[in-house]
Amino acid sequence: MPDEEFKATLQMLVPMVVVTICKQYGMEEFEALHALYASQLYSDLERERTKLWHLSPLALAELWHQEVTTGKIVYPEEA
Repeated sequence: MPDEEFKATLQMLVPMVVVTICKQYGMEEFEALHALYASQLYSDLERERTKLWHLSPLALAELWHQEVTTGKIVYPEEA
């Protein structure tokens, strides 16, 4: 995927993940955005080669929650 396309995908995906985190875990939008950006998940999501951008916003929110609660992330095989 060309770099510009990947950046556009992230720009669309991140707000959807943030909204999902807010709904699923009762966080305010700014708090959820900050928490997502500070996570290892986001660091991995920023790297196109991980293919995490293929996952749904719900799946990504659940992975974020897994990281926050356990300190670890177990990525699905399709990622």
